[in-house]
Amino acid sequence: MRPARKPAAAVVIAAMAAGMVLGGCEYTYDDGRNLPGPVEAEGTRLPGPVFTRDPLQNDPVSEQDVGAWAARTLPDTGQPVASAGAGLVAAGNVRTESTPVLGTGTYALALACRSQRRVTFTVRSDSLTLVDLGLRCGINRENVIYLSSETALTIRVEARTGANYAYRLRLL
Repeated sequence: MRPARKPAAAVVIAAMAAGMVLGGCEYTYDDGRNLPGPVEAEGTRLPGPVFTRDPLQNDPVSEQDVGAWAARTLPDTGQPVASAGAGLVAAGNVRTESTPVLGTGTYALALACRSQRRVTFTVRSDSLTLVDLGLRCGINRENVIYLSSETALTIRVEARTGANYAYRLRLL
């Protein structure tokens, strides 16, 4: 067996030289301090807005304010409205509304709610469930539905906590 060799002096010197060379490296960048001419100080800026969810924006509005809330939430598009409604549902309750008899055709059904929790919308014709949706409040939803015969729709709204709801049905 051969005795272990000590590293050659050249390897030790090369490692030490590399360490000294790399130890002297410095990262530089332009931080704007070396600009020619005078630099004017900028005024203090306010911090940007913090995008947090305000839980009070999801609290239901009173019965008197439901109409104004519905108008803001589902603004008028200029198209004829076949049926619309808005209201307040108490915690754990169900509210059911019926539309007038609607003709055959394609309709856009816009749904909106205002509550701390999801609100369930179920829209049915005489024989068919057209929409069954648990809607996260604060987000409007628009569904396209087709009615193959004249029928009235039943709109059922259910909420675990107090909630506002709004819907608008317009002919496309």
